[in-house]
Amino acid sequence: MYIREANRSDFNDIMIIEKEAFPSEDVADLVGQLLTDKSAEPVVSLLAFKDDEAVGHILFTRAAIDAEGPSPSIYILAPLAVRPDHQRQGIGGMLITEGLKKLKEMEVEMVFVLGHEEYYPRHGFIPDSASLGFTAPFPIPEKDANAWMVQALTPEGFSKVRGTVVCADSLNRPEHWRE
Repeated sequence: MYIREANRSDFNDIMIIEKEAFPSEDVADLVGQLLTDKSAEPVVSLLAFKDDEAVGHILFTRAAIDAEGPSPSIYILAPLAVRPDHQRQGIGGMLITEGLKKLKEMEVEMVFVLGHEEYYPRHGFIPDSASLGFTAPFPIPEKDANAWMVQALTPEGFSKVRGTVVCADSLNRPEHWRE
């Protein structure tokens, strides 16, 4: 198993993974848009390989906080995909770990995710970011509040400004903010 940064020639592998991992092609379409969205750059796009076969993909896109003063450096994890025949083998966790490592090297301060309430906390994400003062780009229903999560990557992480997270243009649609 190895993980590396994705490049343009990996686009078909990425689309295969996304289409197999999610029942709707909407996620694959979103990934395709985010990979070419200038407002998402610089993206961190990683592929996991097993026996030279692409089996997992993770994408982090640049975001900001709409508040007084300068925004901390933040990213959104969306999506994480592992081919169904390779799930439950730790590949998703390895992709998260490697992605967070790269973001730390880039001096990113926080990472947000709207995701599974039991999975992401195992990887250091804190549920209910809104209770910490970080509102999602679109309203999250109260019953799903814990699905909006954050992780600080620096000691100063949560000590800076609070406000609404502003995501890349392609992700800035209400349909992408339903868990």
